[in-house]
Amino acid sequence: MDSRSINLRGFAGNAGKNIMQGIGGFVFGNERSESKEDSYVERFLDRISNGTIPDDRRSAMTELQSLVAESRSAQMSFGAMGFPVLLNVLKEDREDVELVRGALETFVSALTPIETAQGPKTEVQPASVNSDLLSRETENISLLLSLLSEEDFYVRYYTIQLLTALLTNSLKRLQEAILLIPRGITVLMDMLMDREVIRNEALLLLTYLTRDAEEIQKIVVFEGAFEKIFSIIREEGYSDGGVVVQDCLELLNNLIRHNASNQMLLKETIGFDPLIAILKIRRGSAFNFTQQKTVNLLGALDTVELLLMGGGSSGEPGKDANKTTNQSALAQKNILDHLLLLSVESQWAPVALRCMALRCIGNLVLRNPPNLDSLASKQVGEEPHVQPALNAIFSIILRTSVAQEFVAADYVFKCFCEKNPGGQALLASTIAPHPNQAHATFGAASDMPFGSILLQALVSSDDNGDMEACCRASSVLSYIIKDNLQCKDRVLQIQLETPAPSLGRTEPLLHRIVTCLSIAASAEGANGQNNQPEESYVQPVILRLLIIWLVDCANAIVCLLESAVHLNYMIELASSKCYSACVRGLAAVVLGACVLYNASQEKGRDAFAVADAISQKIGLSTYFLRFDELWKSIAHQSSGQQHRKQLSRSSANSMSDFQQIEEEEINKGDQHPVLSEIFDSHFVSFLSKLETDIRDNIMDIFSRTKTATAIIPVELEQKNGEVDGEYIKRLKSFVEKQCNEMQDLLARNAMLAEELVRTGGGNTADSSQRPSSGRERVQIEALRQELEGATRRIEALKAENTQIEAEASNQRNLAAKLESDLKSLSDAYNSLEQANFRLDSEVKALRQGGSAPYPDVEAIKAEAKEEAEKESEAELNDLLVCLGQEQSKVEKLSARLAELGEDVDTLLQGIGDDTALPDDDDDEDDDDQ
Repeated sequence: MDSRSINLRGFAGNAGKNIMQGIGGFVFGNERSESKEDSYVERFLDRISNGTIPDDRRSAMTELQSLVAESRSAQMSFGAMGFPVLLNVLKEDREDVELVRGALETFVSALTPIETAQGPKTEVQPASVNSDLLSRETENISLLLSLLSEEDFYVRYYTIQLLTALLTNSLKRLQEAILLIPRGITVLMDMLMDREVIRNEALLLLTYLTRDAEEIQKIVVFEGAFEKIFSIIREEGYSDGGVVVQDCLELLNNLIRHNASNQMLLKETIGFDPLIAILKIRRGSAFNFTQQKTVNLLGALDTVELLLMGGGSSGEPGKDANKTTNQSALAQKNILDHLLLLSVESQWAPVALRCMALRCIGNLVLRNPPNLDSLASKQVGEEPHVQPALNAIFSIILRTSVAQEFVAADYVFKCFCEKNPGGQALLASTIAPHPNQAHATFGAASDMPFGSILLQALVSSDDNGDMEACCRASSVLSYIIKDNLQCKDRVLQIQLETPAPSLGRTEPLLHRIVTCLSIAASAEGANGQNNQPEESYVQPVILRLLIIWLVDCANAIVCLLESAVHLNYMIELASSKCYSACVRGLAAVVLGACVLYNASQEKGRDAFAVADAISQKIGLSTYFLRFDELWKSIAHQSSGQQHRKQLSRSSANSMSDFQQIEEEEINKGDQHPVLSEIFDSHFVSFLSKLETDIRDNIMDIFSRTKTATAIIPVELEQKNGEVDGEYIKRLKSFVEKQCNEMQDLLARNAMLAEELVRTGGGNTADSSQRPSSGRERVQIEALRQELEGATRRIEALKAENTQIEAEASNQRNLAAKLESDLKSLSDAYNSLEQANFRLDSEVKALRQGGSAPYPDVEAIKAEAKEEAEKESEAELNDLLVCLGQEQSKVEKLSARLAELGEDVDTLLQGIGDDTALPDDDDDEDDDDQ
């Protein structure tokens, strides 16, 4: 090597030294640059960059590597001034293989964290800072990738290790850099065909590189990753292989996670046969479940689950189609048999493996009719102990002591019943008491139908207090009747013997469920007094069953409210502070369902009676607060939910990862895993919509009258033959009834408004606005109805007043005409009386004048009077009939005018004054006669 190259190397080293010293001083502080290790590092770097003897440079590189591997301060110093020197070695000294090896090994040591007992945990890690410095320039990554083409084994090996260390600390930056380098990923994929040690390191590197990097995933798949992965798995012995199989499966899962196109490519190129081969185990091979094999099987099951989820983000157009295609393709490979063998028939298998296999069964049959039929007809076990697969899975639910296994088996029934009314009806049809049910046990129930086993578990709490079995059976029953009115009514008709069968009475299954709930509440109350911190999941599961049962099922609500004890008990659950917020909130939802879906008209059991009981015994503000407490409890459960971590490994922690998985499955802790499973996203969304409907319905009930009486136009019309007085009294009674109901409504609304305003109706912003908006809506609705009623009454009164005034005018005209006729008749009668008086005088004079005969005056008088009376009597009778009719009309109109506020005397003033004297004369004439 000539002096020019040496001087050039020295210049580059000094320049890089000055630059990195500035960066290192800024990061680590100037005090550390003056330490003893700094002087050693500087001396070694000087020997490497300016040395002329190759052996001396190699010796300096070896000593530098040893120092950096043991000292954090040396790592700091090396990061401050050593990177340009060693990068220059990698560029210029490729022919000195040993020196290049030393440089790569030194880089690996500088990027490997050194754990120390001293110093704060927040102290800057030199390895992390060094990774950041090295990955800043894409040229550095390109240089490292070029070293993978070197023939020397250790050069390639240390380069792979260096890239892996960079990915550990600077994942995103390195992913971006490799994408920018031509054929960068191709070079890495070629390492999978290298010697075994390098291949294994390349697998680990690609596993890190493909995490959450869709573009890199596509390129890796295009380079034939699937063929190479399954080739390595086959060479290693499938599930019996070592940690390399785990790395292959982890890489495979990275490539197909949320990536529908890669899943489709896997299915069309390699197929699912190699994956099925990994899941194959021998029946009864309990001793073969080593920890590494279990982890390998978990990785394969994770692959199956990713395929059954369909890939892609939620709501992506092709996700459902891809999911259905994967379900059908896996079912054609008889994967259900292998999953049942792992989950049901291999009870000696680790619990984590059984749980994962059960969840895969659920995802396999979810909304897939052929797979649902296959599971419903599948038999498990060996002769003579053969039983339906669903019965065997239900037995796991009843007997397992591990909560996660119960959750996984419960998930199978959830998926089986979702959007499967035929399957729900099939299971519901078997629910009936078995003749030997009283003497059977869960372990010896293989000869009993599924429904009989379920019913036995539901009622077992009465005999031995086994609330766990009742609770778990309730969870399965909730899936059977969910969104299926026929199944709800069918199960509602099941009658059970009472605890005292000698009385010969029966009770509905729904009543027995409420009894089980009360028993569980008593047990929880005792646990609360003993200060046991663990929250029971028994009551929430049973309450969830009641909620699902009551929704859209008026018959179930009628059955529940047949006994007033049930309503009072639900009110107690919702109001008492002895129970958890979750229990109180779910009980409030049950009460709300009894109001929302109540179609009963029976007094004391209708929706208004339930709402009244809630208002009086709980208080509407407290009742609505129960929903807010429930949401807080659900949020707490979601935050406490622990998801299974993705399986990962390094050469030192594969064993501990498996132990951690096992502990997570078994350890229940304060947050019960069943509670997290209850409040999944679908049920939470269902409760949210139900709460909104309940709030609106209760506010609507308190905004209308109790009897819901409406103003019927027919009631305002006068009936045929009804006297005006009775008609007026009926109208008055109707108006008074309406006023009383309106006053009652206003009083209720005022009380409700005061209560909601005083409490605010909740703590959250959304819930605090709901009572206010409801109160305003009620007030506006009441005012609007009142205004409309008053407007209708005013219009009716105006029309009636106009009609009455028209009739009164006609009657006045007719009365004036009759008065004129009466006056003419009176004048004629007076003239007749005067003529009669004159004739009487003449007769008397003739009698006094002599004895001459005279005509019979009395006879003549009588005859004349008779003729006059005949003439006047006819006219008088006609007149009196007319007067009588008109007088009756006048009286009626006068009374109506008085009710309407008119002054009757003023209207009749002046009528009849002129006829007063003739009337008096008539009276005097009558007296004379």
